[in-house]
Amino acid sequence: MQYSNKEILKITFPVLMSLLMEHAISLTDTAYLGRVGEVELGASALAGVYYLVIYMLGFGFSVGAQVLMARRNGEKEYERIGEVFTQGSVFLLFFATLLFFFSRFYSPVLLRGLIESDAVYQATLDYIDWRIYGFFFSFIAVMFRAFYVGTTNTRTLTANSLVMVGTNIVLNYILIFGKFGFPQLGIKGAAIASSISEAVSVIFFIVYTYKYVDYRKYGMFRKSRIDWKMLKQILSVSIWVMIQNGFAFVAWFIFFVAIEHHGERPLAITNVVRSISSFLFMFVNAFASTNSSLVSNIIGAGKADDVLPLCRRMIKLCYAFVLPISLLIALFPKEVLGIYTDNHELIEASVNSLWVMLSSYIIAVPAFIFFFCVSGTGNTQIALRLEILSVTTYVLYTLFVVYHKHADVAVCWTTEHVYDIMIMFSFFYLWKGNWRKKRI
Repeated sequence: MQYSNKEILKITFPVLMSLLMEHAISLTDTAYLGRVGEVELGASALAGVYYLVIYMLGFGFSVGAQVLMARRNGEKEYERIGEVFTQGSVFLLFFATLLFFFSRFYSPVLLRGLIESDAVYQATLDYIDWRIYGFFFSFIAVMFRAFYVGTTNTRTLTANSLVMVGTNIVLNYILIFGKFGFPQLGIKGAAIASSISEAVSVIFFIVYTYKYVDYRKYGMFRKSRIDWKMLKQILSVSIWVMIQNGFAFVAWFIFFVAIEHHGERPLAITNVVRSISSFLFMFVNAFASTNSSLVSNIIGAGKADDVLPLCRRMIKLCYAFVLPISLLIALFPKEVLGIYTDNHELIEASVNSLWVMLSSYIIAVPAFIFFFCVSGTGNTQIALRLEILSVTTYVLYTLFVVYHKHADVAVCWTTEHVYDIMIMFSFFYLWKGNWRKKRI
């Protein structure tokens, strides 16, 4: 089963557009809050990453479900795809409820022990208190995303993202700054806008799937009892991705907490650079996640020899997007930074960190494509082991440069290079070929 560059781009482009649209939510939050104040700008970074730590647990579960749906799609067992979707959605709703109450009661205690600045702490808590309502909607949305990616019907994701982003931009403007008679809510408004946007996203997916998808073919929306055997099968793949994602984003959260101890200005710099890095990572994520799904389809079709050639093609295509964009940002750093804040001192202070971050994508492109490929083979336990090793190295290096060396923020961003180099070891697992024997 060979995929041409045209076929790959046809599948990847909608995924990329959906991710870019979703990133626009973070971008508008950062851009608006950057004009409210440095405290709010820095707090949104901590709160955003804290939310992502929890959100990625649900997303990790959906990745496991996506691998199974893609495998069944490759095997042409279409009706079994709906079983995975239904059971996965039920599980994630229950999981979202648990995480909501955990966050509601324990977040203040946890964050108080980690954040030094009282102003940053209060702003972070204000955001999280409203943002956690989004769990109930985002966890269902990721199952729809898994379905559409797993069946390679990715165009729907673009339309969904446009609706979600449009909603977020309008609500951000109204609620953050208090327009059209609404109160000025600041960072609380950003959180409320994001949660409502995720609710709109779920409504769109449900309506679209009913009207335009042959959901009976895939066995979607059927009433069924909890199938413990099916859940066990999904979890056998996804549990390792969930733990893996949890480790990765906890490490990122540790990085931001460490930077916060250097002061509000370094934290604000880090948030701006993070937002630009997230934009570039959307390209990497799109090609890597598409690669993971195509790898599952290829293995399901009995064409395991095509896996590594596909990875190499994905790397070249991803570089074709990432490198020119990175170069453009590097040549005009102040203009790009000006999108996120109108504070000229903050812009000047952020340039060096931005350049360091950009250089990491030379390694990140092949590293993440190979790494996602490991999950695509179904051997998510190996992916977890690689993640634990990489995250441990990342955290130790972070603590060394931040607390021991008291390094400049730009030097601290070399942590990205360390992490990317570590996950690059996934190539050797793929090259060895033991994954060919994996059955899911």
